[in-house]
Amino acid sequence: RYDASRFPGKLLQKLGDKTVLAHTYLAVKNSNLFQKIIIATDDKRIVDAMKNYNAEVVMTSPHHLSGSDRIAEAVASIDVDIIVNVQGDEPFIHPQTLSRLLNAFESDIEKMVDVATLKEQIFEFTQLQSQDNVKVVCDNNDMALYFSRSVIPFDREKNSEVTYFKHVGIYAYRKSALMQFTKLKPGKLEHIEKLEQLRYLENGFKIKVLESKHKTIGIDTPQDLELAKNYLKQMEQ
Repeated sequence: RYDASRFPGKLLQKLGDKTVLAHTYLAVKNSNLFQKIIIATDDKRIVDAMKNYNAEVVMTSPHHLSGSDRIAEAVASIDVDIIVNVQGDEPFIHPQTLSRLLNAFESDIEKMVDVATLKEQIFEFTQLQSQDNVKVVCDNNDMALYFSRSVIPFDREKNSEVTYFKHVGIYAYRKSALMQFTKLKPGKLEHIEKLEQLRYLENGFKIKVLESKHKTIGIDTPQDLELAKNYLKQMEQ
C-alpha cells in the first residue's frame, strides 16, 4: 500500500540512491530463490516507480483488509505451492532469511506447517513495551501459540529469566492455506489485537516461527527510515 497509516508514501522514500521499495525488490530478486516475483499494489505511483526495474507489478483492489488478502488476489491464478510475502518496507531482507522460510516447508515431510514466519529477540525495554512491536510465544516445536501487542509471557514472579521475541512480519504460505484464509471472516482475537495472523491460529492453522539470524529494519515510521539510512551508511563503509 502507498498510503500506510503511520508513514504515507514510505515505500517511495529515498534510502541512499534508491527507494525503500526498490531496495526490497532487488534484495528479493538477487537472492535467486524464486521462480516469480510480483509486486502487488493498489496504487499507480508504485507501478510507475518500478517501471525502471522491469518488475512485474499487479494492481489489486484498494479495499483489502489485510496484506494476505491482497497477495491472494495477485496469485489466485498462478500454479504454485509456496508463496513468500516480503513487505515492501523490508529493504535489508537477507537471502538466508528467505531460504530458511522456504526450508520450513521442504523439511516438513508430513505437511504440518501451513505458514512460516520470523521472530527476533527483544533486548530493549522500550521495544518490549511498545504495542507496535508484536510479541510471539511458541511451543517446543517452534509453532506459534499466540501473537500479541501486549508483553507475553507475563513474568508474574519478577525473578524469572525470560526471553522475549518480536514478530517479524515476513511470511511464507502454502497457497492452499492462503486461499482458505481469505474465505474466513476475521475472528474475535484478530479484531481485538488487529493482527491478521491470529485468524490463522483461531482457525487451527499451524504457524512455524523461525528465529531470524540477520538484522531487519522494517520502515514503519520516519524514525525507522533514519535508522535505515544510518545502517546503510555503515554497510557501505
